[in-house]
Amino acid sequence: MVTGISPTSGTEVGGTSVTITGSGLTDATVNFGGASATITANSATEITAISPPGTGIVDITVVTSVGVSGTGPADEFTYVS
Repeated sequence: MVTGISPTSGTEVGGTSVTITGSGLTDATVNFGGASATITANSATEITAISPPGTGIVDITVVTSVGVSGTGPADEFTYVS
């Protein structure tokens, strides 16, 4: 479950380091909208991921062996030009 992200925005070209906080995040993969992100650090309560290129507002989802995190305002990432 994702409880927050920081920062909440980054450039359209990608490359923003985003910290995702929550619970049950061990051995996860991360998607920004439908695009896979590169994970640089992972624990049960925090993930650091690098945003892929994109546009607009997308939900960051975390996929674990339990399933896919729900979406909502806490996981919205805005791409800016």
